[in-house]
Amino acid sequence: MTELYLVRHGETDWNRARRIQGRTDIPLNDTGREQARQAAALLARRRWDGVYSSPLSRAAETARIIADELGIDQVTEVDALVERDYGLAEGLDFDEIAARWSGDTPVPGQETRDAVAERIVPALIDIAHRHPGERLLVVSHGGSIRSALHVAEPGVQHPRISNASVHSFRVEDGALRLIAFDDPLEEESQQLPDCEDLEEQNAVEARAL
Repeated sequence: MTELYLVRHGETDWNRARRIQGRTDIPLNDTGREQARQAAALLARRRWDGVYSSPLSRAAETARIIADELGIDQVTEVDALVERDYGLAEGLDFDEIAARWSGDTPVPGQETRDAVAERIVPALIDIAHRHPGERLLVVSHGGSIRSALHVAEPGVQHPRISNASVHSFRVEDGALRLIAFDDPLEEESQQLPDCEDLEEQNAVEARAL
C-alpha cells in the first residue's frame, strides 16, 4: 500500500479574481507562496519519501517550496497531473461564463471530467507502483483532484478544494481509495478562510460534464 497526499497549489491572481485558469499557466502570487510555506510547515510533522507535481508553474513552484522546507532535493513533474482543460472558459470570470453558457451548457473545448480521470488516476497509480509502501506528496490542481475524488468515491460531491489544502489517498490492490478529504493530518489543512461551496470555487467545475 502506498499513501498519496494530494495538495492543491497555492493562490494565484486569477484565483483571487475568480478567473478560470485550467491549462493557462498563471504563477503563484505572494499569498500563494505563503500558503505553500504554511502547508510545508504542517506536512513537516510527517516523514515523506518524495514529491511529484503538475508541470504548470503554480503547482511546480508550490511543490518546490514544500520540498525545500521538507529537505527533499527533487520534485518530479508528471504531465498527466496537469489541470483540466476548460476550453474557451479559460481567462473568463464567473459572470462572463454565466452570460456565455447558461446552466449546464457545454463550454467549447472543455475536457470532460471522465477524460481528466482517465489520465489522472492511472498517473497516480503509476506513481504509487514506483514507490511501494511509501508516503508521497503530489501537488496538482482543483479540477484534477476533484476528478480523482470522483473515482475514489463515486457519487459523493465534496465541497470546495482550498488552495494548499491536503487530501489523502491510498493505492491498494491497484485501486485509488480516499483516506480523508481535507485530511485531519492537521486541523489547519481546513483553516483557509472563505470556505465557499463548489459553485463558488469554480463556475465551470461545478457543472456535471
